[in-house]
Amino acid sequence: MSKLRFKVVEEAFDRKAIPVEIPAERPEQYYGKYVFNRQKMFEYLPKTTYDALVEAIDNKKPLSREVADSVAAGMKQWAIDNGARHYTHWFHPLTDGTAEKHDAFVEHDGKGGVVEQFTGKLLVQQEPDASSFPNGGIRNTFEARGYSAWDISSPAFILDKTLCIPTIFISYTGESLDYKTPLLRALNSVDKAATGVAQYFDPNVKHVNSYLGWEQEYFLVDEALYSARPDLVMTGRTLMGHESAKNQQLEDHYFGAIPSRVEAFMLDLEIECHRLGIPAKTRHNEVAPNQFELAPIFEETNLANDHNLLLMSLIAEVARRHNFRVLLHEKPFSGINGSGKHNNWSLGTDTGVLLFAPGKTPEANLQFITFIANVMAAVYRHNGVLKASIASATNGHRLGANEAPPAIISIFMGTQLSEILDKLEKDDVDEIINLSAKKGLKLNVDQIPEIIIDNTDRNRTSPFAFTGNRFEFRAVGSSANCASAMIALNAAVAEQLMEFKANVDARIANGQDKNHAILSEIKEIIKYSKPIHFDGNGYSDEWKEEAARRGLDCETSVPKIFDAYLSKSSIDMFKSTGVFTEVELEARNEVKWEMYTKKIQIEARVLGDLAVNHVIPVAIRYQSVLTDNVFKLKTLFPNEKGDKLAQLDLDTIERMSAHMATIMEETKKMVNARKAANRIENEREKAIAYHDTVVPCMDVIRYHIDKLELMVDDEMWPLPKYRELLFIR
Repeated sequence: MSKLRFKVVEEAFDRKAIPVEIPAERPEQYYGKYVFNRQKMFEYLPKTTYDALVEAIDNKKPLSREVADSVAAGMKQWAIDNGARHYTHWFHPLTDGTAEKHDAFVEHDGKGGVVEQFTGKLLVQQEPDASSFPNGGIRNTFEARGYSAWDISSPAFILDKTLCIPTIFISYTGESLDYKTPLLRALNSVDKAATGVAQYFDPNVKHVNSYLGWEQEYFLVDEALYSARPDLVMTGRTLMGHESAKNQQLEDHYFGAIPSRVEAFMLDLEIECHRLGIPAKTRHNEVAPNQFELAPIFEETNLANDHNLLLMSLIAEVARRHNFRVLLHEKPFSGINGSGKHNNWSLGTDTGVLLFAPGKTPEANLQFITFIANVMAAVYRHNGVLKASIASATNGHRLGANEAPPAIISIFMGTQLSEILDKLEKDDVDEIINLSAKKGLKLNVDQIPEIIIDNTDRNRTSPFAFTGNRFEFRAVGSSANCASAMIALNAAVAEQLMEFKANVDARIANGQDKNHAILSEIKEIIKYSKPIHFDGNGYSDEWKEEAARRGLDCETSVPKIFDAYLSKSSIDMFKSTGVFTEVELEARNEVKWEMYTKKIQIEARVLGDLAVNHVIPVAIRYQSVLTDNVFKLKTLFPNEKGDKLAQLDLDTIERMSAHMATIMEETKKMVNARKAANRIENEREKAIAYHDTVVPCMDVIRYHIDKLELMVDDEMWPLPKYRELLFIR
């Protein structure tokens, strides 16, 4: 194995940047080449079909079967013209990935041959096997039927000669088995709720859209080095490995010059993204060595999420073309920064107004403060479920470390906005608002347009921060499906806005004028949600104590964090917004607990194998070398001198024996803990057992293996070390 290590190190060192075939056209000419966007629709569909489809997309209306047949015919012709031979319903099961089943366009022609066909029925609905995907007990193995249904709001695309049709995925009995279905429900709910509130300020508003801009962080490792690390291959992270003497402490990687191999990979990826309509814009080195980021232009949330999932598939394929493996795990390496996926979220009206952006008039600023205050209240009320939405076995390694947001949800507002909120809370409504026929609405917060956009600071320790015209949900993990966080956030805000509108309408019905009613309700909201507001250092122990005093969710055990989904307030919120039924919530939590258990189980098995079959044998072999040297020294030199010269080796042998004994003891303990946990039938209790009894053993085993790595002869150590994994590029 040590020979393999040096062979792959040499192979990685010899790599050169692979040339990328750059299109002759400019990006604007090939952007969206493989996307059935409105330009392609207009070209390939009859005008009546095009108009009906656009109307259905823009106003969320159903399509008739006749229109679907016409769309299918045009879509098929476009796909064939671009080399497609198959089609698939592309959906998002509860695995954080995507799923697809490819079918050829061919059908019998009745004459012993085939004809290429694609009907509206095949476009609109398919029946994949629902029993083989995570379902939380909703479906039995023998109850296999499920349905995938076309999402007309997300355009079809061609990937590897296959027409991919974005779809939802539901069970035979109608429960959602995916992320897209509840995401669309949450987006519809926040659209209706936010539109009702926005109409206080502009009656012309018909829809409010949710927008998302994700920032995808990732690591690149040379493919040869990756293949020599069984832990990376099997789990996506290193289960052992001592820190490199140099890691990120010099702060020289962030925004540094991009290595030539990596730049070629990035260029190739960017071209592929643009052809598929993913608006990739920003690329740069991240903080940790061999860590990078890609960020697109913001898009409507459903489309942005589809694009992120497509990117996560695409990035792995392109990386392999450049002899890299991409690591999307939140914490692939100990001792350096992990990877996140900041979700920049905002709301905007169909009239072009960003609801989290300060306006140029007092009326616009009142709208701005209204939506900001309601987001604060929603995040406060449901801080537990928002944390649960980003919790996972993999993200649990990252949250709370000094490179990521803490495992406590709070909101950062910045000095200026905080001062305005404090003033609104403390002042009487009559002091804040002054109505007259000539002046209209006058607020004592006229300074907002000048100060917020330019002077809102950034707090990197905050999990949920206001950053000028949007909120940045920083706690989302790099491997996650953004939909999980977006479902919880949009649903929580929708519920809060519905309650806000009901209360304001009640005040108006009782005789208050509209602006007094809105401001009075805002004051109540600001007071209510004050505990969620924190602009300080989220990494400090003092904050953890303060957060507990404020009543925020401070749970750190991932399996227990999931409990927030089944609290009464969460169930009521998801039901009132039409996002989840109680049955769906219970099923999803079963899936989350089961996934947590399986991921820790796999890691424990891999670690046990590496410890017993890789590390211990090498350590014993090196001990034998030291033992032989001890005998030779004592033979060569007189007693006293020989003893003195051999003492260093004897001390090393003794320390190694202690480490090996602990590794073997903890490995046996870990195996027994795993067996005991596996006998537990309740998925929640099993996940908790893995968290409480298996994970601690893994931490101890790793500690002692990393100590051995520093002691064993470098030429004998079997696995590529951190300095090789992180600095060969």
